[in-house]
Amino acid sequence: MTIRLSELFFSLQGEGPLVGFPTFFVRLYGCNLSCSWCDTPQARGGFPFEEKSIDEIISFWQENYPKIPYVAITGGEPLLQKESILLMRSFVAQGAKVLLETNGSLSIREVPQEVLIVMDVKTPSSGMVDFNLWENFKYLKKGDALKFVIANREDFWWSLEIIDTYNLEEFTCFFSPAYSLFSPQELANLILETRRPLRFQIQLHKFLGIK
Repeated sequence: MTIRLSELFFSLQGEGPLVGFPTFFVRLYGCNLSCSWCDTPQARGGFPFEEKSIDEIISFWQENYPKIPYVAITGGEPLLQKESILLMRSFVAQGAKVLLETNGSLSIREVPQEVLIVMDVKTPSSGMVDFNLWENFKYLKKGDALKFVIANREDFWWSLEIIDTYNLEEFTCFFSPAYSLFSPQELANLILETRRPLRFQIQLHKFLGIK
């Protein structure tokens, strides 16, 4: 059984609940969406990819990063490949602390309970709102997080409505400015104006100029 990969790499986790931790990234190839501000177009169709078995991926991690427990499964959209579930289970079985980054358009029901999920909620500026799978919210567990990419004020106020409609404040809700499209300062001020427990984040890896 093989998995299509865009790349394997090692870097600091730049966003989400595990920000700042050195992390082994497994970027799976392929995506079913085409967000207007996508920052990883190379993971979509039409770009080079390689195929590796799950055992090869696990062995690469163990041999090169034996002291690093943090593994991020990202994309593209990892859940497009059914083998991604077995990949996550295999990492968990080897003692990894696994984080899944998913775009929220495919069911997360089968994701192992040990895996920390960071799920996008696609905002209007992405052009992909209709692909949000709202039923996914009922499969989130304590510790999981939601990510809202904000490119303008409409995105911001829309996101608050979604949080209220689906009672999402029990989860960490990350608000991230779309890179080069919306001022981080303006987003920070909007969050403060609401006096609500929203979590501001910028993409640390872009600030540092690393992958």
